[in-house]
Amino acid sequence: MASPALAPDRILEVFRALQANRATVKRTSASQRIAKLEKLREAIQAHEPKIREALAKDFRKAATEVDLTEVFPVLVEIKDAIKHLHRWMRPQRVDTPMSMLGTSSEIVYEPKGCVLIIAPWNYPFQLAIAPVIAAVAAGNTMVLKPSELTPATAALLHDLIGEVFAENEVAVVQGDAVETQKLLALPFEHFFFTGSTKVGRIVAEAAAKHLASTTLELGGKSPAIVDDSADLKSTARRLVWGKFVNGGQTCIAPDYIMVSEAKQAALVDALRVAITDMYGADVKQSADFCRIINSRNYDRLTGMLDATVKDGGKVEIGGERDAGERYIAPTVVTNVKPESALMAEEIFGPILPILTFKNLDEVAPFITARDKPLALYMFGNDERRIDDMIANTTAGGTSINNTVIHFANQNLPFGGVGPSGLGSYHGYYGFKTFSHERAVLRQGRIDAFKSVYPPYTEKVQKMFKWMKRIFT
Repeated sequence: MASPALAPDRILEVFRALQANRATVKRTSASQRIAKLEKLREAIQAHEPKIREALAKDFRKAATEVDLTEVFPVLVEIKDAIKHLHRWMRPQRVDTPMSMLGTSSEIVYEPKGCVLIIAPWNYPFQLAIAPVIAAVAAGNTMVLKPSELTPATAALLHDLIGEVFAENEVAVVQGDAVETQKLLALPFEHFFFTGSTKVGRIVAEAAAKHLASTTLELGGKSPAIVDDSADLKSTARRLVWGKFVNGGQTCIAPDYIMVSEAKQAALVDALRVAITDMYGADVKQSADFCRIINSRNYDRLTGMLDATVKDGGKVEIGGERDAGERYIAPTVVTNVKPESALMAEEIFGPILPILTFKNLDEVAPFITARDKPLALYMFGNDERRIDDMIANTTAGGTSINNTVIHFANQNLPFGGVGPSGLGSYHGYYGFKTFSHERAVLRQGRIDAFKSVYPPYTEKVQKMFKWMKRIFT
């Protein structure tokens, strides 16, 4: 069994070994990195039963949901990296202006070096392994710090990674905030963090002390706008799936709905049908609905719900809870005020508030007056209104007439903007995130600049004036 934490001197020893090995790993070829990714894929496939078992133990996640949201995405990422890595690593030729006649230019992708990856608890396998795939593809050494809130998955990651990689290439450091703080104090060359905006600021401050680059995958209140032209039956099913998968503990889950006053009642009815269709009449007995990660988050969610109801909110669907099981039913709340507790912060749980508007023109100003969200969703069949909403809002990513699935396309960059995140990854964008784009210029036999070297004679000055007239 893996130890739950490493002693401070052991953490420093691991870090120094990773630093010492980074130059060797940097020089690995595409074929060598592909071989490592293939070995990682084989290990994941061999450990699938243990992955399901770990997630069930940590917060009663259904086996099929584990396959769909934890295992399948990382296998797709690995396949994509293996297929394209030779091309990604190839130096990229770029145009050279006529004023630099006689030179050629290219971009060479080299690894950032020794990097730190801090994974969250909500998708503790996928969101740990996906950045590891990108960092390995780019040729880095790294520390992976899993979340202490999912100890079974953290232990599994320790064992799985240890089977595939030497500790001086990919090391897993378990532990809690104490170990995280020790890691943040070390001069990693890139910090990759997935989690809350509050902790993201701490990571950014730590990275700044080392002048290191960062990728911050954060969160926020992602709105779902339902236009009057939307088909409410399909809209409701997609909202229910996107919101309540993983018990609502998804950074890009629809955090609140905005719908016209005229369509609210019909949408609530459609949501009720969709919840019953997916989880049954008694959701608590469903094997497909997981639990809140811990008591602290359970108390936070029930406190937000109770405060909103006290402030006039109406529970239309759900509301049932069981503290012993950390169970909160899929819950839909109407008559929610913009200043209510449910609108004060990211919910990150199975509670879905609905706000109404009289005119769609009210929606974009409401959204833009708040922090830029990680995701924005819009449902409807009026393309002009959809395009206007995209043009008049900003979000990390957007799905039209669906939720969360933009995350699954490895050809799209995934990341936030402002308080919802910094930087992006997935596929080629993940490779770039963990790479330094090195500018390389090669001087040929012809040297256009030698005509303007000192001394700056009258002839040189005339030549430079001619160059300015031609090239600017």
